[in-house]
Amino acid sequence: MAPRGSSYQDIGDTRNAYADYGIAPENAEPKSSPFRKSTAVNIIGGNHGTRSNIAVHELLECPVCMNLMYPPIHQCPNGHTLCLKCKSKVHVCRICRHELGNIRCLALEKIAESLELPCRYQIFGCQDIFTYHSRLRHEQNCRFRPYNCPYAGSECTVTGDIQSLVAHLKDDHKVDMHNGCTFNHRYVKSNPQDVENATWMLTVFNCFGHQFCLHFEAFNVGVAPVYMTFLRFMGDDDDAKKFSYSLEVGGFGRKLIWQGVPRSIRDSHKTVRDSLDGLLIQRSMALFFSGGDRKELKLKVAGRIWKEPL
Repeated sequence: MAPRGSSYQDIGDTRNAYADYGIAPENAEPKSSPFRKSTAVNIIGGNHGTRSNIAVHELLECPVCMNLMYPPIHQCPNGHTLCLKCKSKVHVCRICRHELGNIRCLALEKIAESLELPCRYQIFGCQDIFTYHSRLRHEQNCRFRPYNCPYAGSECTVTGDIQSLVAHLKDDHKVDMHNGCTFNHRYVKSNPQDVENATWMLTVFNCFGHQFCLHFEAFNVGVAPVYMTFLRFMGDDDDAKKFSYSLEVGGFGRKLIWQGVPRSIRDSHKTVRDSLDGLLIQRSMALFFSGGDRKELKLKVAGRIWKEPL
């Protein structure tokens, strides 16, 4: 939301978890496995969920975080295994409470290398099967992996699909939602001299059956205070490239215009902002557009989103 002293006004009608290797608390009991509740999962050589394959699959589940283990796989002196990330977080075995040493489970590592496993984002729709090496590479860019919350005004750790994130933005962050592909907004700040990397506003537009996030911010480029507005697409980069958008701000016979392609929310808010991929307005120019005694910022930003022809 806007910092103190800032406000937002809509002056025109709008037109046209999944935790990654989560670690259980020290006193937590081992979790139940989500894989044991699934059925007919391809494990080895295309076979469908045989009892022996499921048993092998369960052997590769870390009892702490319940994620699949990859080499190096460690074990306690009594043979209970856990993944490398969990070993770096805990000091005693969660099964027998024996102090952990530095013992590798080489037999289980060889089993892991021979298996073909489903993508960890299978529950979100990915149906591909991979060897353990290629599975890790695939999951880093799987199109079904959850998205991070695009809200930039806080360190929000919520992840999910687009539909759940839209509801989260509306209900938890109280973000303004608009239908249409054109907009005309005014951003007001009573003390424009106060620029300390402040996030001002996020607005979401429903357009062409997709959602777009409009950011407007004040921050410093080096020692120079600037204002910046840019658009992000709630979806993957390939779909984002199917759209273009324009932004303009002006006054007193002058106008600044930006045209670009929205960036996917796969790119973090900070990545887009720091790349200056948007409409950048120097503070002196912004105050000129605001008129008056230049002691209050009053910027009107107009924009349009359109779909590029195939």
